[in-house]
Amino acid sequence: MLSTTLTALFERDLRRLKAELLAYKNEENIWKVAEQISNSAGNLALHLIGNLNTYIGAEIGKTGYVRNRPLEFSAKNVARETIINDIDATIDVIRTSLATLTDEDYQAEYPQLVLETKTTTEYFFIHLATHLGYHLGQVNYHRRLLE
Repeated sequence: MLSTTLTALFERDLRRLKAELLAYKNEENIWKVAEQISNSAGNLALHLIGNLNTYIGAEIGKTGYVRNRPLEFSAKNVARETIINDIDATIDVIRTSLATLTDEDYQAEYPQLVLETKTTTEYFFIHLATHLGYHLGQVNYHRRLLE
Protein backbone atom coordinates (compact mmCIF):
# COMPACT_ATOMS: atom_id res chain seq x y z
CA MET A 1 0.00 0.00 0.00
CA LEU A 2 2.71 2.50 0.96
CA SER A 3 4.67 1.72 -2.20
CA THR A 4 1.61 2.55 -4.30
CA THR A 5 1.08 5.85 -2.49
CA LEU A 6 4.73 6.91 -2.58
CA THR A 7 5.09 5.94 -6.24
CA ALA A 8 2.02 8.02 -7.09
CA LEU A 9 3.36 11.04 -5.18
CA PHE A 10 6.85 10.83 -6.67
CA GLU A 11 5.43 10.41 -10.17
CA ARG A 12 3.00 13.29 -9.70
CA ASP A 13 5.67 15.71 -8.55
CA LEU A 14 8.26 14.60 -11.09
CA ARG A 15 5.66 15.16 -13.82
CA ARG A 16 5.05 18.60 -12.33
CA LEU A 17 8.79 19.25 -12.43
CA LYS A 18 8.79 18.36 -16.13
CA ALA A 19 5.82 20.68 -16.70
CA GLU A 20 7.62 23.52 -14.91
CA LEU A 21 10.74 23.08 -17.03
CA LEU A 22 8.67 22.93 -20.20
CA ALA A 23 6.80 26.09 -19.17
CA TYR A 24 9.95 28.23 -19.44
CA LYS A 25 9.45 30.24 -22.62
CA ASN A 26 13.19 30.79 -22.92
CA GLU A 27 15.21 27.65 -22.18
CA GLU A 28 18.19 29.77 -21.13
CA ASN A 29 16.19 31.06 -18.16
CA ILE A 30 16.24 27.58 -16.63
CA TRP A 31 19.90 28.25 -15.79
CA LYS A 32 19.66 31.85 -14.59
CA VAL A 33 20.21 32.96 -11.04
CA ALA A 34 19.37 36.39 -9.72
CA GLU A 35 20.38 38.34 -6.63
CA GLN A 36 18.99 36.24 -3.75
CA ILE A 37 18.42 33.07 -5.83
CA SER A 38 21.48 30.86 -5.56
CA ASN A 39 20.20 27.77 -7.42
CA SER A 40 18.79 27.72 -10.92
CA ALA A 41 15.81 25.57 -11.84
CA GLY A 42 18.16 23.43 -13.91
CA ASN A 43 20.43 22.75 -10.97
CA LEU A 44 17.48 21.99 -8.70
CA ALA A 45 16.18 19.50 -11.27
CA LEU A 46 19.60 17.83 -11.52
CA HIS A 47 19.75 17.71 -7.72
CA LEU A 48 16.36 16.01 -7.46
CA ILE A 49 17.28 13.48 -10.15
CA GLY A 50 20.53 12.69 -8.34
CA ASN A 51 18.87 12.51 -4.95
CA LEU A 52 16.14 10.06 -5.98
CA ASN A 53 18.44 7.92 -8.11
CA THR A 54 20.84 7.64 -5.18
CA TYR A 55 18.50 6.92 -2.27
CA ILE A 56 15.84 4.93 -4.10
CA GLY A 57 17.52 3.70 -7.28
CA ALA A 58 21.00 2.78 -6.11
CA GLU A 59 20.16 1.79 -2.54
CA ILE A 60 16.84 -0.01 -3.01
CA GLY A 61 16.76 -0.83 -6.73
CA LYS A 62 20.48 -1.71 -6.93
CA THR A 63 20.73 0.24 -10.20
CA GLY A 64 24.44 0.97 -9.84
CA TYR A 65 23.80 4.72 -10.05
CA VAL A 66 26.78 6.74 -8.83
CA ARG A 67 25.99 10.24 -7.67
CA ASN A 68 28.08 13.30 -8.40
CA ARG A 69 26.39 15.75 -6.04
CA PRO A 70 28.76 18.69 -6.71
CA LEU A 71 27.96 18.44 -10.42
CA GLU A 72 24.24 18.73 -9.64
CA PHE A 73 24.92 22.30 -8.57
CA SER A 74 27.81 23.22 -10.87
CA ALA A 75 26.58 21.92 -14.24
CA LYS A 76 25.19 24.60 -16.52
CA ASN A 77 23.23 24.68 -19.75
CA VAL A 78 22.28 21.01 -19.84
CA ALA A 79 19.65 20.72 -22.57
CA ARG A 80 16.09 20.81 -21.28
CA GLU A 81 15.34 17.66 -23.31
CA THR A 82 18.15 15.81 -21.52
CA ILE A 83 16.76 16.77 -18.12
CA ILE A 84 13.23 15.76 -19.17
CA ASN A 85 14.54 12.37 -20.33
CA ASP A 86 16.40 11.95 -17.03
CA ILE A 87 13.22 12.75 -15.10
CA ASP A 88 11.34 10.09 -17.10
CA ALA A 89 14.10 7.58 -16.36
CA THR A 90 13.91 8.49 -12.66
CA ILE A 91 10.17 7.80 -12.66
CA ASP A 92 10.88 4.34 -14.08
CA VAL A 93 13.54 3.71 -11.42
CA ILE A 94 11.13 4.71 -8.66
CA ARG A 95 8.34 2.48 -10.01
CA THR A 96 10.65 -0.51 -10.29
CA SER A 97 12.46 0.01 -6.98
CA LEU A 98 9.45 0.72 -4.79
CA ALA A 99 7.55 -2.24 -6.24
CA THR A 100 10.06 -4.54 -4.53
CA LEU A 101 9.41 -3.26 -1.00
CA THR A 102 7.21 -4.96 1.58
CA ASP A 103 5.58 -3.42 4.64
CA GLU A 104 8.38 -4.96 6.69
CA ASP A 105 10.98 -3.26 4.48
CA TYR A 106 9.39 0.12 5.19
CA GLN A 107 9.51 -0.49 8.93
CA ALA A 108 13.15 -1.55 8.80
CA GLU A 109 15.99 0.92 9.31
CA TYR A 110 17.05 2.66 6.11
CA PRO A 111 20.48 1.21 5.22
CA GLN A 112 22.32 4.56 5.10
CA LEU A 113 22.68 7.30 7.67
CA VAL A 114 21.52 10.31 5.68
CA LEU A 115 19.74 12.52 8.18
CA GLU A 116 21.00 13.32 11.66
CA THR A 117 19.84 10.00 13.08
CA LYS A 118 18.90 6.61 11.69
CA THR A 119 15.32 6.38 10.46
CA THR A 120 12.97 3.80 9.08
CA THR A 121 12.80 3.47 5.32
CA GLU A 122 9.20 4.71 5.52
CA TYR A 123 10.25 7.90 7.31
CA PHE A 124 13.13 8.54 4.97
CA PHE A 125 11.06 8.05 1.82
CA ILE A 126 8.41 10.43 3.12
CA HIS A 127 11.26 12.87 3.72
CA LEU A 128 12.35 12.37 0.08
CA ALA A 129 8.82 13.11 -1.13
CA THR A 130 8.66 16.35 0.88
CA HIS A 131 12.16 17.29 -0.30
CA LEU A 132 10.95 16.89 -3.89
CA GLY A 133 7.91 19.05 -3.15
CA TYR A 134 10.03 21.74 -1.52
CA HIS A 135 12.35 22.08 -4.51
CA LEU A 136 9.44 21.82 -6.95
CA GLY A 137 7.99 24.93 -5.31
CA GLN A 138 11.33 26.69 -5.71
CA VAL A 139 11.40 25.84 -9.41
CA ASN A 140 7.87 27.18 -9.84
CA TYR A 141 8.77 30.41 -8.07
CA HIS A 142 12.01 30.71 -10.08
CA ARG A 143 10.11 30.42 -13.35
CA ARG A 144 7.44 32.94 -12.39
CA LEU A 145 10.07 35.37 -11.09
CA LEU A 146 12.17 35.28 -14.25
CA GLU A 147 9.39 35.08 -16.80
